[in-house]
Amino acid sequence: MKLERLAAFADGDIGGNPAGVALMESWPSPEDMMATAANVGYSETVFAVPLSPGRWRVRYFAPEMEVSFCGHATIALGAVLADRVGEGSFSLDLNDGSIMVSATRASGGLRVELNSPPTRSEPASDDLVEAALKLFGYDVEDLNISIPPAVAHAGADHLILCLTSRESLRSMNYDLRAGAALMRIHGLTTIALVVPRFPRHFDVRNAFAAGGVLEDPATGAAAAALSGYLRDIDWPHEGRIDISQGEDMGAPSRIVAEIPAERGSSIRVSGTVRRLS
Repeated sequence: MKLERLAAFADGDIGGNPAGVALMESWPSPEDMMATAANVGYSETVFAVPLSPGRWRVRYFAPEMEVSFCGHATIALGAVLADRVGEGSFSLDLNDGSIMVSATRASGGLRVELNSPPTRSEPASDDLVEAALKLFGYDVEDLNISIPPAVAHAGADHLILCLTSRESLRSMNYDLRAGAALMRIHGLTTIALVVPRFPRHFDVRNAFAAGGVLEDPATGAAAAALSGYLRDIDWPHEGRIDISQGEDMGAPSRIVAEIPAERGSSIRVSGTVRRLS
């Protein structure tokens, strides 16, 4: 198994979220894929097997769990497929449903776009919000109620907590084991802490304790879930938001999410990719 390492949603030649990418002719066991992901040590490693020209069966593994959908690993996979097969679009069959990823070369390098699974959202329960605030050491006063707490879905469930200030976001800290327990109890893949810099630009930090990772520097699946939720509450996104993530952990990342008008429809998430040594 040849494994490639790339950083998705990079900010030029720096930052982005590392992912492992393995293209294979046949499947190893789930235990072997989990062990490989743990050995690689990134938040996710994606494994792909060809089904037919332009179509691949895909599975994602974090160090401690299989993940139903991972945005940044999909972006990294799109870059590898572009190098191996050529620029264009590819159909990816996930454990539950199918998505598309496409890659094109531009002056800024290779740009990759995915179309997320369908989105939905619902208000977060009071018990979940209370437990999450306690986990991070926040108070109710730290919440910006213009974007109420919600569980948003785009291939996986993410808790969205909007904070009142960039300072509160910068101070994010929590116990990994307690965070993993909370996320598993509530079926969450991540918890996204967000602050609107402008109506169309968000600063984000994303806790991924469920997968054994304290924080992701860029999270495409959560970006799609957040975008779908903003559409559901009629936030003034004007069809697109830009997300800055990873800055507080020294890995600046840039995510673009395009938001079609139809509620529940796929979100187009894009970014650039850089190869890791």
